[in-house]
Amino acid sequence: MSTSSASAVDSLVAEYEDLQIKLADPAVHADQSASRKLGRRYAELTPIVATARDLESTRGDLGAARELSEEDPAFADEARSLAARVDELEARLAELLVPRDPDDGKDVLIEVKAGEGGEESALFAGDLLRMYLRYAERRGWKTEVLSATESDLGGYKDATVAVKAGGGLPDGVWARLKYEGGVHRVQRVPVTESQGRVHTSAAGVFVAPEVEDVNDVEINDNDLRIDVFRSSGPGGQSVNTTDSAVRITHLPTGIVVSCQNEKSQLQNKEQAMRILRARMLAAARASADAAAADARRSQVRTVDRSERVRTYNFPENRIADHRVGYKAYNLDAVLDGDLDAVLDALSAADRAERLAGAGSS
Repeated sequence: MSTSSASAVDSLVAEYEDLQIKLADPAVHADQSASRKLGRRYAELTPIVATARDLESTRGDLGAARELSEEDPAFADEARSLAARVDELEARLAELLVPRDPDDGKDVLIEVKAGEGGEESALFAGDLLRMYLRYAERRGWKTEVLSATESDLGGYKDATVAVKAGGGLPDGVWARLKYEGGVHRVQRVPVTESQGRVHTSAAGVFVAPEVEDVNDVEINDNDLRIDVFRSSGPGGQSVNTTDSAVRITHLPTGIVVSCQNEKSQLQNKEQAMRILRARMLAAARASADAAAADARRSQVRTVDRSERVRTYNFPENRIADHRVGYKAYNLDAVLDGDLDAVLDALSAADRAERLAGAGSS
């Protein structure tokens, strides 16, 4: 381990011990937001500190075994085993020290929007929405539909859902679902197709970490245009006799958010503002990431949301993720929420890119 890495570990161990003291103070838990952030940071540092301490202990054992092997050859095998263990722990620690995505522990908002393709696209958007809801259920996460506009055949023109994992974990919903943003393509015979021909359509997915502290995003009330209207269901029929639906436009950025699921105008406005904050934070970070990428001429492909990311081929029961070359023939299981294999492939590619970037910097 280099001197700089050793210094970084010492600093993290000191931070970890300081967090232990703070978390033992009952006064800290009076502020749930602050307590949650401290707990999450403590959980992030725990595997690093545990690995560093294990490495230090194993190095000590290795030194003793080598010293003893000079007098008794029986200790030579133990020394070789301990040396291999040291190499393994050093590699593990190097991986843990790679800078994390600061949003990995956060909950997310997922927006699914039908693209070109009419009802078929809306039906596919509905399939994607159910896929994420079922995956969340498998993980024990909580979901809340914030806004949804159904199509005539039961699909979704657009829908926004909040997914929450609960605090205190280093890896939250964002760590798993941040790779889902982009254009998702489907190939299948639409229910509206009488000739049995396979059609291709698409739906868009946008994933953003939910803003925990409203101070993270500054929104000037003068920059907002708020319109109210009557909620409508599939086909445009009114489902509410009062102007309870809310549309908020952030004038400087042009971001538009609508909510009509709640019964009161106030509730819809609160939900719309929640979505707006998340979208503005995501836009600001995407802009900063693009500027940083231009400066260093490197960008992790697995988090690039600008390209078509995945194809769902129903005739072949095939799912293919184009960013990492992942392919499997269990589309039915994936749409039922069995997403871990494809997400693991994306996460591994991202981790490899980060490790390579840390090694070359």
